[in-house]
Amino acid sequence: MSPATQPAPSSKPLLVLPTYNEAISLPAVLTRLFALPGSLHVLVVDDASPDDTANLVRAHVEFGHRLFLISRAGKLGIGSAYRDGFRWALDRCYSAAIEMDADLSHDPDDVPRLLAALDTGVDLAIGSRYVQGISVLHWPLSRLLLSLGAGYYTRLFTGLPLTDPTSGFKAIRREALECLITKKVTAEGYGFQIELHFTAHRAGLALREIPIVFTERRNGHSKLSAGIAFEAVFLVPRLGLRRLFRWRRALVIPSTQPARIHKAGAEN
Repeated sequence: MSPATQPAPSSKPLLVLPTYNEAISLPAVLTRLFALPGSLHVLVVDDASPDDTANLVRAHVEFGHRLFLISRAGKLGIGSAYRDGFRWALDRCYSAAIEMDADLSHDPDDVPRLLAALDTGVDLAIGSRYVQGISVLHWPLSRLLLSLGAGYYTRLFTGLPLTDPTSGFKAIRREALECLITKKVTAEGYGFQIELHFTAHRAGLALREIPIVFTERRNGHSKLSAGIAFEAVFLVPRLGLRRLFRWRRALVIPSTQPARIHKAGAEN
């Protein structure tokens, strides 16, 4: 059995790191993650990075023990990377999955705080840049305004009760993963985060925002492209329509059928 397919104990959480050209940042990220208390396991999902990110993972001292790799054939998108990582976690009986960027924009020291929230019964613990005011470092004003505007735009259409609905830093308990993996969360870019939160909320899962400080990456380049941005822009109204039609279905009950009780926040 290869290192990338060895099963893990069910009590362990798995941190999923999608990568594309992160060879500069990844060593520091892994060092800090493996220094955390407990026995966190890390799965790198690499999209054929030309900077040799995958081989850096294979050469790591923890590879095959606490570090694992899915090496994909091309640049397939962050959404499919997380879906592949979630299935990998479920197949190997991990207790939870954690989403985090591989460029140190998310602080690895916040991972235990997200996991601690799951221990209180929360299904998704979401790292928020805005739940206690603005907690972002080294962003230009234009980037900050774009992020705040995206959050307002998303809440307006989807009704999500989140200050940071585009956050990509979160912990998801296993039972919630099993629910979400059966839903149609199909976005490939950063709209994946919005669609995941929307789907979780409509399924009646418990979401809690945990305050974090987001720091702009120091090395490499942002993966945000015009195509990814447009996907998110057009995704949000479609989610709004799903919300509207479900609300109408809940109100209009055929008189020839007995009334059904619709659980608030649950998606059919």
